[in-house]
Amino acid sequence: MTWLTSFLLWFFLSEAQGFEIPTGGLPEFAEYEDLVELAPGKLHSVPENRRHQRSVSGESGETMEDVDQVTLYSYKVQSTITSRMANSMIQTKVVNNSPQPQNVVFDVQIPKGAFISNFSMSVDGTTFTSSIKEKTVARALYAQARAKGKSTGLVRSRVLDMENFKTEVNVLPGAKVQFELHYQEVKWRKLGSYEHRLHLQPGRLAKHFEVDVWIIEPQGLKFLHVPDISGDHFEGVPVISKGQQKAHVSFRPTVAQQRRCSNCSETAVDGELVVVYDVNREENAGKLEVFNGYFAHFFAPDNMDPIPKNILFVIDVSGSMWGIKMKQTVEAMKTILDDLRTDDQFSVVDFNHNVRTWRNDLVVATKEQVADAKRYIEKIQPNGGTNINEALLRAIFILNEANNLGMLDPNSVSLIILVSDGDPTVGELKLSKIQKNVKQNIRDNISLFSLGIGFDVDYDFLKRLSIDNRGIAQRIYGNQDTSFQLKKFYNQVSTPLLRDVQFNYPHTSVTDVTQNSFHNYFGGSEIVVAGKFDPDKSEQLQSIITATSANTELVLETLAQMDDLEDFLSKDKHADPDFTRKLWAYLTINQLLAERSLATTAADKRKITKTILQMSLEHHIVTPLTAMVIENEAGNERMLADSPPQDHSCCSGALNYGRKVAPSTLPSWAKPSPTPKIPQPARGPSVLEATPPPHVMRVENDPHFIIYLPKSQKNICFNIDSEPGKILNLVSDPESGILVNGQLIGAKKPKKEKLSTYFGKLAFYFRSEDMKIEISTETITLSQGTRTSVLSWSDTAQVINQRVLVSVKKEKTVTITLDNKMSFSVLLHRVWRKHPVNVDFLGIYIPSANTFSPKAHGLIGKFMHEPQIHIFNERPGKDPKKPEASMEVKGHKLLVTRGLQKDYRTNTVFGTDVPCWFVHNSGKGFIDGHYKDYFVPQLYSFLKWP
Repeated sequence: MTWLTSFLLWFFLSEAQGFEIPTGGLPEFAEYEDLVELAPGKLHSVPENRRHQRSVSGESGETMEDVDQVTLYSYKVQSTITSRMANSMIQTKVVNNSPQPQNVVFDVQIPKGAFISNFSMSVDGTTFTSSIKEKTVARALYAQARAKGKSTGLVRSRVLDMENFKTEVNVLPGAKVQFELHYQEVKWRKLGSYEHRLHLQPGRLAKHFEVDVWIIEPQGLKFLHVPDISGDHFEGVPVISKGQQKAHVSFRPTVAQQRRCSNCSETAVDGELVVVYDVNREENAGKLEVFNGYFAHFFAPDNMDPIPKNILFVIDVSGSMWGIKMKQTVEAMKTILDDLRTDDQFSVVDFNHNVRTWRNDLVVATKEQVADAKRYIEKIQPNGGTNINEALLRAIFILNEANNLGMLDPNSVSLIILVSDGDPTVGELKLSKIQKNVKQNIRDNISLFSLGIGFDVDYDFLKRLSIDNRGIAQRIYGNQDTSFQLKKFYNQVSTPLLRDVQFNYPHTSVTDVTQNSFHNYFGGSEIVVAGKFDPDKSEQLQSIITATSANTELVLETLAQMDDLEDFLSKDKHADPDFTRKLWAYLTINQLLAERSLATTAADKRKITKTILQMSLEHHIVTPLTAMVIENEAGNERMLADSPPQDHSCCSGALNYGRKVAPSTLPSWAKPSPTPKIPQPARGPSVLEATPPPHVMRVENDPHFIIYLPKSQKNICFNIDSEPGKILNLVSDPESGILVNGQLIGAKKPKKEKLSTYFGKLAFYFRSEDMKIEISTETITLSQGTRTSVLSWSDTAQVINQRVLVSVKKEKTVTITLDNKMSFSVLLHRVWRKHPVNVDFLGIYIPSANTFSPKAHGLIGKFMHEPQIHIFNERPGKDPKKPEASMEVKGHKLLVTRGLQKDYRTNTVFGTDVPCWFVHNSGKGFIDGHYKDYFVPQLYSFLKWP
């Protein structure tokens, strides 16, 4: 953000031109004769008279230049990232070995969007500390300094994705100075990873060079790597230590390794140390972390099909785009057009003083249309003025007209991407009027993204324009890298996975929630919501997320693990116990700054301003409304760190900008599970359903079929002994278009010379909805046509698709309901992963009240139309506890044995006993034909019965 580009207004209350620096040694400075070097660097030093001094050596008249006598004793950078919240410190220690006073410059780059939280300086034992003041107070101090004729200075910088913090001090001979800067930022996920960048420009060799990055992520680290630094010069110098949830990256080159060449005095350290990583995500509902009275919710589902896009590219082709800007833009657009999916629709609007369109309406992104659009763009010749107003209104009209004509998929998302390098010069020139025109004409389902090339464009205007219309703006730096920047931004918005994403929390225990409603969620990014949580009002925190995917409505639920996080953080000395509070403050202040820029009344602006100022002072950070005063203990030497005009964008690096909604405004279609009761100490196995339907068809264990016959009020049981990999048809109803199949898996090894088999995968097909649901012990996959959504057993969720409702209870059950009339339940059985024999498996429960057509068949479906049975001649069996009887069914007389099977719906470990009559020989005589007749070749094959 531009407003964080810090500049220092220096004034000195003493009579000297610079600080009067006391002499004397600091104990941590030791030997550094070998570090004196010639080349200037970022840690600048300039003699007081600003000229190189020359001296005469002996009588020969030979002269030589004095070398730079400021020595960099140490250069240290430390970063700690705890659940995306990064705290960084840059520290340098320098010594003036020169016989003359030197001006020493501390000039470092920090990421855009970071909050400076502290700066201190030690000068031979005299410490200067910082405090945050309201900006008018700071400016009054500046005015006092000017009135007394003291020296002042302003420094600003424009660097790609970075901002400068710069200060300068005049030090006396022999003086030793330590600078230390602290800042904090949130790590935003882009294109599937987080990047932590540390800009390293010491400018000279350092006796002690230490960079340490500690990463603590309770979700677990999926991957981590450090790209090459300065080519292969530092190959092997970065050391990476990675565990499941923690990592440490250190970069500590020796003096020899720092040298540009073996006999060089210049340093090769001049660039960035970048750490790239991502975290594990088992739950689509995200990770909800609660600590010290605050919560943070991280949401980044990936296993979903992209939502189709309707996209308008609005490209500035005015005269100022001539040359490298246009060449790079055309190159980027050709790649972007090639990346459009076949179910996307698009068009191109280009403008200077006139507005033209490649097509007057949206067209499908076929290969032929894409190729034609690329030829059109290649022929563009920049010239003329800039008519932004008419160009945007034309793009909005095309999308609105397509919507009115029914050309847009109701599940699609609509985007406008504006690329411009200048302010309007033709047509409507008043920026506020353009903003108003766009707002009045654009529909609520359209997002506007703005890319400002270079520094001639009014970037603040583009940000207001985008934020006001459900998008974001980004500055593109006009150079040889322009094409890459454009393509990278497009890649971030090219894969919409969800729309209308809303986060809901209990209003009784949660307050001050940050933005919790988002127009779109794009694949590879992450939505972060934070707030305050009062544990005295609730011992648990549950969230409910509603959203719309490519083909379904979603309700995702998650429950925070209250104690686990505290235990985890307490075991790591580098973990920041204050990360939830800092993250909440960072989001809140940034979002308030964005709201302030869009405030329509002076009263609203004053109210927001007051809140921002109060939070800035409370959290000790430099914002557009505050400044940092740095002074010695006596208060007679002082300097000021102010900030330039504010950047109105929210959360630099965040792709998803949203709004706040009331906690109770759930969509009408959302039916979340009841809020769970506070868990009591475990006394036995967990309960899944308090009152499950009593009369169901069940298949459990290896596999035991339990068929309930309601007219006879009897349970008939049989086993199927088959092989792993075989697929059994359970329900095949071609007339109603309903199918249920199960695939067998085997135990890890035989037990008593018999290999047990279980259902490891179940498949459901509903032809009327063209929906397939595949449930394994790992995931739940929903497919409709070409679109797919994947849930994990770690989720608690609902997926709603017209007539079908799929409900997932975390690590417990999946319930499928059709038209609120027919239902199927699947139970997950987890076993100890290191168990020598057993494996995870599934159980299935089908209520006998389900209505199928008369043609329904299958190992379960056939019995939905109850056969007549007669059980008689009950007598003692070989086992006294298992009596025998005779059963007549379908003209067969069978021997059956009385026994017990299990229903695990109310007791996941031990189950509930279900008495039944057991039919031997894999149900022979009770089922039609042989059990092998029920094998099907594919998971979604209907049964072909003779």
